[in-house]
Amino acid sequence: MSLIDDHPLRYALVNELHARPFPALTAPCMAAYVAIKEPSDAHNRDRQADRAHLLALLDRYGAGHPQPDATHFSAPIGRAELKWESHTEFVTYSAFSPGLSARPFDPIEAEVFPADWIADAPGRRLVSVLIRVEPMPKTLAEVAERIDSWFVAESLAVSSVVDGAAIVAGDFRVDPAGHMRFAVFVQPGIGQRRIGRIVQRLCEVETYRAMSMLGLSRARELSSRLNALDPRLSALVSSLDAKDRSAEAVLHDLLAISAELEALAVRFSFRSGATEAYEAIVNQRISVLREERVEGRQTFGEFMMRRYDPAMRTVKSTAARLKTMSERAARAAELLRTRVDVERSAQNQSLLESMDQRAALQLRLQHTVEGLSVVAISYYAVSLASYAGYPLAKALHLSKEALTAILVVPVIVAVWLMIRGIRRGIH
Repeated sequence: MSLIDDHPLRYALVNELHARPFPALTAPCMAAYVAIKEPSDAHNRDRQADRAHLLALLDRYGAGHPQPDATHFSAPIGRAELKWESHTEFVTYSAFSPGLSARPFDPIEAEVFPADWIADAPGRRLVSVLIRVEPMPKTLAEVAERIDSWFVAESLAVSSVVDGAAIVAGDFRVDPAGHMRFAVFVQPGIGQRRIGRIVQRLCEVETYRAMSMLGLSRARELSSRLNALDPRLSALVSSLDAKDRSAEAVLHDLLAISAELEALAVRFSFRSGATEAYEAIVNQRISVLREERVEGRQTFGEFMMRRYDPAMRTVKSTAARLKTMSERAARAAELLRTRVDVERSAQNQSLLESMDQRAALQLRLQHTVEGLSVVAISYYAVSLASYAGYPLAKALHLSKEALTAILVVPVIVAVWLMIRGIRRGIH
């Protein structure tokens, strides 16, 4: 019995569902996390360079290598468990180490990723995070004492997450060693996978927050350019019905503005779309944490609403402004085309009137020529008839002059009738 053939991508697509499992962590432990991104055109970067950089780290620790086309990989490196992922615009490295250092958030914890290895990365470090995971103290007062000593109170965000399974805290500030820090206090009996999910989501919140904020710098650059183009476009729209400028000159300026707006849209469209996608991921990751307020402190969601959402609204408003200006330029071009069509219609009307006048003049000239033609033809016809009638004139005792005078009227009438018949036949 023959079986139906599988689609060539069936197993690859199923395996993608299980490509990035959450780490299994036990408190106490420490997580070091790094995200590396090319400064420009990161989605078209050389992914073989990313792989070579990963292999350089694995070779330092004598660890095994991933498959040639792998986009994720896990392996032990010394005391830590490494997790590597390749994304559309960046790569991430996570190292989870058991136990805690005596000094909270000791920079030595990040040395699992050597400084010279980081410096050789095919890109730049966009995110660097240290996450301290420890058992929940006996009282909330002890939790408050620790986080108040570790973080800046002005930007501190604290919340109870995943139905009270843990308390997470962070101030979203970069410390002197160059790392952002988060603390996770877990309740006794919490499963290793649940702890891993909490830690992973904190890393993702910071990564996608940083990626989406790239759109803000691009939006500011775009906004300054739009500020320069807006008055020019408004002036052109206002001068569409001006008589002192030709439509060709206005069209030339309008095409220049439209071309620049289109170029800006091409440059900004990818980053705007990526920012929107990253923002959605940030909000979704915070949502699945299922936050609850701790002692009246602001939650991560509230921190993002106050500090992060305005930046995203700026990106969206800039994208909307660019779209609006492009539409204004398109409408102005349509109006200008209407003006040009009206002017051409007027020119065509004038041309037709001129042609009518020339046709009437030609008709009058034709009538004049016809009259002259009758006279000329009649003159020659009378002369020929006179020569033909000389013998008859002698027989009748008529002079030459008398014969000519007799022939003039009949010949003219005959010629006129002949020309009129020809013209009638042509019409």
